[in-house]
Amino acid sequence: MTQKKYVLQESDIPTRWYNIAADLSSPPPPPLHPATHEPIGPEALAPLFPMELIKQEVSQERWIDIPDEVREAYRLWRPTPLIRATGLEKALDTPAHIYYKYEGVSPSGSHKPNTAVAQAYYNKQEGVKRIATETGAGQWGSSLAFACNMFGIEAKVYMVKVSYTQKPYRRSMMQIWGGAVVPSPSPDTNAGRAILAQDPDSTGSLGIAISEAVEDAAMREDTKYSLGSVLNHVLLHQSVIGQEAIQQMEMAGEYPDVVIGCAGGGSNAAGLMFPFLKESIQGHHPKTRFLAVEPASCPSLTKGEYRYDFGDTAGMTPLMKMYTLGHTYMPPGIHAGGLRYHAMAPMLSHLHSEGLIEARAYTQNPCFEAAVQFAATEGIIVAPESSHAIKGAIDEALAAKEAGEKRVIVFNLSGHGLLDLQAYDDYLAGNLIDDAYPAEKVREAMEGLPVIA
Repeated sequence: MTQKKYVLQESDIPTRWYNIAADLSSPPPPPLHPATHEPIGPEALAPLFPMELIKQEVSQERWIDIPDEVREAYRLWRPTPLIRATGLEKALDTPAHIYYKYEGVSPSGSHKPNTAVAQAYYNKQEGVKRIATETGAGQWGSSLAFACNMFGIEAKVYMVKVSYTQKPYRRSMMQIWGGAVVPSPSPDTNAGRAILAQDPDSTGSLGIAISEAVEDAAMREDTKYSLGSVLNHVLLHQSVIGQEAIQQMEMAGEYPDVVIGCAGGGSNAAGLMFPFLKESIQGHHPKTRFLAVEPASCPSLTKGEYRYDFGDTAGMTPLMKMYTLGHTYMPPGIHAGGLRYHAMAPMLSHLHSEGLIEARAYTQNPCFEAAVQFAATEGIIVAPESSHAIKGAIDEALAAKEAGEKRVIVFNLSGHGLLDLQAYDDYLAGNLIDDAYPAEKVREAMEGLPVIA
């Protein structure tokens, strides 16, 4: 009988986070001051983040020790299982072996607590009383509320309005863990009020919600800002996923030919990919491919331009070089709310520009079709975000079948979809629209980007 699950012990929880910056032949371009366009130093981030996180953001060290208190918190759900999708393999009649790293076993049901707990810990160590953040689908907001509750910190969450309406039980999770949640754009900030003055019916975006949370943190001495994706320190916290997966693939006696993650801001894709990328960069497994899958309605990697842009809509953040659709991008209300970000993480963008990572975009109906097939064969109802990785894995498995070759595929199943059943109702009723973002809209948005000499 083929082994289904590969499970590590609590003693196998990684003791260090992996920082891919140490293994790159060329560093990614530095963040720039939004006014002077000069590279910024750590001091520019001090109003928003605790110093230990800033040090991690700019670190060139390969390994960063995980504090004992964070590892102790990780024991609630880590290590997470690696599962072979034997039912899906059989349904596809493919010679491919498909494995998925299941992050849906965390308290909030996604990979997000891996960094939320770490960020709450470092804020607590520096005496921070309150954290402001944004959330799209609510997975990040609920994870940060959980982490803040664990360390006795107040949480204020600006939730993208379309998700605030679509996903009320995500709001409930945040409130159960003590978080205060408002729909964004909100009347609580200057950025929110400005958007509402222009468009009272605005459904919001992650860029707008980031503007509100950044403004909130900047205006209060007791408050710092927290981000659930995009930045380097967030991506390295997620490296526990890939480190565990490498150990589990050794248990399975195989090594991946392709590693897949869905991509919005880039944190769960990076968390699985980067430890495997280290093996490729160091020449141990140079033929492994890495595939980031994004929604066709928010195709930053596949249609965006590699440019310096703001991380938020109001232009309050430093300028970062990213694949971007433009910070004024207003996404359609697709159900994969966690993937509705206008740009991709600078580190992931740099790796894509260097040809180390591939990218692919799908519309939402084929992704939900893949998710329903996965639920029928593997039993897990996945988050709409994760359905993109499943669709990518299915296509890779079918390509292996057509080529008549074995292919080992590993993807990150970033979270369960038990609070996303309205999305499945809409899919089953035939009400989902397959939005594809037009290239001319990207060209128009690029005209509003800063010109960097």
